[in-house]
Amino acid sequence: MELKVLNAGSRIDKYVSENTDYSREKIAKLVSAGQVLVNGLKVKPSYKVSLNDLITSDESFLTDIEVKPEKMKLDIVYEDDDVLVINKPSGLVVHPGSGNNEHTLVNGLLAYTSHLSDLNGPLRPGIVHRLDKDTSGLMLVCKTNRAHEILAEDFKTKKVHREYIALLEGVFPHSKASIEAPIGRDKNNFSQYTVTSEGKYAKTNLEVLEKFRQYTLVKLVLETGRTHQIRVHMAYIGYPVFNDPVYSKKKATPFGQFLHSASLEFIHPITHEKLTFRADLPKEFQEFLDNIKKDKEENKIN
Repeated sequence: MELKVLNAGSRIDKYVSENTDYSREKIAKLVSAGQVLVNGLKVKPSYKVSLNDLITSDESFLTDIEVKPEKMKLDIVYEDDDVLVINKPSGLVVHPGSGNNEHTLVNGLLAYTSHLSDLNGPLRPGIVHRLDKDTSGLMLVCKTNRAHEILAEDFKTKKVHREYIALLEGVFPHSKASIEAPIGRDKNNFSQYTVTSEGKYAKTNLEVLEKFRQYTLVKLVLETGRTHQIRVHMAYIGYPVFNDPVYSKKKATPFGQFLHSASLEFIHPITHEKLTFRADLPKEFQEFLDNIKKDKEENKIN
């Protein structure tokens, strides 16, 4: 849903209900849950709309979608009674939304097990964090609500350590860098994000692993978890993630961005054991790297 305010002064729940087919009660509940945004930001149900405000909400929150189990091959790296660690392939959407309620990781999880946390509602069982559709690699899934509560807090307090590997367009001139730039919705394209003074604080740490004539292989560590953070920050500094269909100006192949969640480390929420996992690069990513490494004299920069 996208709704531009043409008449100011009404409470948001009243304005939306009068200009859509949704009830005021339903909108008020969604606003309270942070699932209806104004100019990309959460507001209270008492918020009074201003002229030209952009009110948005994911379609999945507004409609009653039935998410059905769907058998699929899952690459399960680790499992116990409380958590799963999944190696997600590029191209797999994590949870239903925006009219897409099939062929997601959640559909596969529902077919695999009936033991999933429900703190994030029926559309996101077990999901405590997510990866973009075309980002591959390690993801945590919670099987119990207790594990979900603890790990959600651990994500907020930065106790969960994640490292990403990405191939960037261009040759990054430094060996290390920290990018601090606030990220928010792109007002010109609501499906995208951008660096904006109105956005939320975001910080990404970058370390160069290898340089080539046209590319740079990097390790990235997030200090915040904004949507599309790595992709937005890399594009912002002028070195977008290679093959990114959204934030790179170059034509991308169906594989999508060369961005991989390679390492995941956390304290088990119940046993308190420190767990560390690593996942190899996807075949397409690794083969592309192998090809540009073949002639090191021509491709590699020392």
